[in-house]
Amino acid sequence: MFPDDPLKVSQLFLSLLGTRAYTYYRDRVPQDGAVLVIGNHRSFMDAPLLMTAVQRPIRFACHHYMGEVPIMREVVTKLGCFPLGSPEQRRQSFFQKASQLLQSQQAVGVFPEGAQPMVQPSAPGSVGDFQRGFAHLALRAPIANLAILPVAIASHQESTNSAVPFRMLSLVDPSEPLFDQPGWHPMIVYQNVSVMIGRPYWIRASQRADYQGKQARSLVAEITHECHAEIDQLLAQGCY
Repeated sequence: MFPDDPLKVSQLFLSLLGTRAYTYYRDRVPQDGAVLVIGNHRSFMDAPLLMTAVQRPIRFACHHYMGEVPIMREVVTKLGCFPLGSPEQRRQSFFQKASQLLQSQQAVGVFPEGAQPMVQPSAPGSVGDFQRGFAHLALRAPIANLAILPVAIASHQESTNSAVPFRMLSLVDPSEPLFDQPGWHPMIVYQNVSVMIGRPYWIRASQRADYQGKQARSLVAEITHECHAEIDQLLAQGCY
């Protein structure tokens, strides 16, 4: 039987896989309160890795199909993840659910690269472009003290396996263009990995006041750029 605590599930999960994980700069993690954790994303192991690194449960947003596929659905539920809504409801459901969780002083996790690097894995030391939803969330959430915590996952040793045919996933989510291809969805398993915790980016009241009109776009771009740069620099340290 798996425990009900997502943190304990994550620790057990990594132990069963025999993964050697090392955490650096843990003192940068805010001790309590709401926090928005973001990280690079190449493996199904990333969510439990980040929870184990920051030593608290994190409510991760995950792709719609993960809540529809048997076994995978049970796994993401045990980890405390919340699948995004159907395509026409995805954006609204993300902001609504994530904001509620942050207001209840929980940690919320987002992988700003989206699903692309899961389907077409990038090199361990690289990070793709970020979608900006996490920055909009941080500025919209009505929380006095909110930090964005950038975290880099630097793999040193891993294996790549075939998980499930893309065609099968396209039956579950026909709207996802990444599944419209032959072959199998890859599954990266880390054997040796470093988790590098970045400097918290605290959202200021003045930024929320500027989050309107043309200023909003430049402010979101600035936050996205700074968090991406932090993870990129951490990966350069971790992938030695």
